[in-house]
Amino acid sequence: MHTYHVLIIGSGFGGQCAAVNLLKAGFDDFRILERREFFGGTWCQNTYPGAAVDVPSPLYSLSFAPYRWSQMFAGQAELRRYTEQVIERFGLRERVELQAEVERVAWDEAEKRWAVHTRAKGSFYAQFLVNATGPLSQPVIPRFPGQDRFQGKTFHTNHWDHSYDYRGKRVAIVGSGASAAQVIPAIAPQVEHLHVFQRTPHWVLPRADRTFGRFQRWLLGLKPAYTLLRWLIYWQFETRVIAFKYSKPAIRLVQQQALRFLKRQVPDPVLRQKLTPDFTIGCKRVLVSSTYYPALNRANVTLHNREQGIASIDETGINTEDDRHIEVDLIVWSTGYDATDGVISYPVSGKNAVQLREVWAEYPRAYLGTSLPDFPNLFIVTGPNTGIGHTSALFIIESQMNYILDCIRTVQANGLRSIEVRHDAERTYTAMIHREMQRTVWKSGGCHSWYQSRSGHVIAMFPGFSFSYHRLTRALKPADHIFS
Repeated sequence: MHTYHVLIIGSGFGGQCAAVNLLKAGFDDFRILERREFFGGTWCQNTYPGAAVDVPSPLYSLSFAPYRWSQMFAGQAELRRYTEQVIERFGLRERVELQAEVERVAWDEAEKRWAVHTRAKGSFYAQFLVNATGPLSQPVIPRFPGQDRFQGKTFHTNHWDHSYDYRGKRVAIVGSGASAAQVIPAIAPQVEHLHVFQRTPHWVLPRADRTFGRFQRWLLGLKPAYTLLRWLIYWQFETRVIAFKYSKPAIRLVQQQALRFLKRQVPDPVLRQKLTPDFTIGCKRVLVSSTYYPALNRANVTLHNREQGIASIDETGINTEDDRHIEVDLIVWSTGYDATDGVISYPVSGKNAVQLREVWAEYPRAYLGTSLPDFPNLFIVTGPNTGIGHTSALFIIESQMNYILDCIRTVQANGLRSIEVRHDAERTYTAMIHREMQRTVWKSGGCHSWYQSRSGHVIAMFPGFSFSYHRLTRALKPADHIFS
């Protein structure tokens, strides 16, 4: 029987952060379950051409694991090297169970533990369960008539097939979000023709990237210098919340900057009109790229807007809404993830057989985006309303660890077996989140985005400053919890 004190599901930055924090707190009886055949999460999985982070690398890193980055916005290969360094430095590789895809989990009230059933590795048991599968782990591929008839190659950016040579081919990219904005400039010079199918345009701001010289990289190896740079970047980015929530004049200024950037990079008025959003900047994820617009200007790139979108697919290509047939060799789905309603993809059964999918039937919610009534000793890393649109997600993950470790330590120190958030505490917290959300651009900016669940509630984002969230998670509030 595989029994542990703590089980962590997922081996990306969330799982790694949970594991290292457990080790630092003196808890070494844990196991990481990873569904794939490799350790590492997002930056080992997403290997599409052009993949890179859109938050400055010194901030998009774990506070306890500084790194000598080669550039301000690291590419996928360097992020993978960083991930592997964290894994090796803290000895996490021997603590992972690979190809352990979770099928279902259930709380055993008599034993006060979680039973985690996997597809290929049997069952695991633990007093505490940390879900760190991440919000961007379930790719979404839309359905079109005739899709299965297509005789060419297809894949999602999340599963890029490097055995397929796209050079000199006719390629369609479906989607125009963050991953598409990275793929398009990377492959456009190498393909015969690239067709980009855009449902709605995104706001784009320039990417202030730079390569670090030898001396600067040496400085990044000094913890005081690294910490200072992190905080300088952090506070610069934190001011963006003022525009997203508190100041309409501020957001108008940012939008004017984006419009000037669009006009400067896209001289063709027809193409520029197709690329001009009709919603307030920030309502959808803002793209950060200095190469996306120039790629769309190329003679071998055609942008199709909603009116010219996909009507159906046949054996040789795409039939558009304006009655054209476009022959393509490859269709790349750059269509994102189920980041709201699909936060946890496997069935979860809590106390008295309460089902998480039923609790979340209206919309996903959780106390501090982390714990739920009727689900003792269960913690969700990057759960509902913990996303952050202006700074590093890793800052939020590390803040969650304050609360999670506090919960585990409190149960352990007092000879208890479980901790569970009270219903009224969760309701009060959720009401506050959605009350504050009304003031944000994500709710009132005039768009429908992946930040929203099917219910229309904004589920992906935290409606305020990241330091406000950090303050909420800094210390456990015993009165908000039930202990047993």
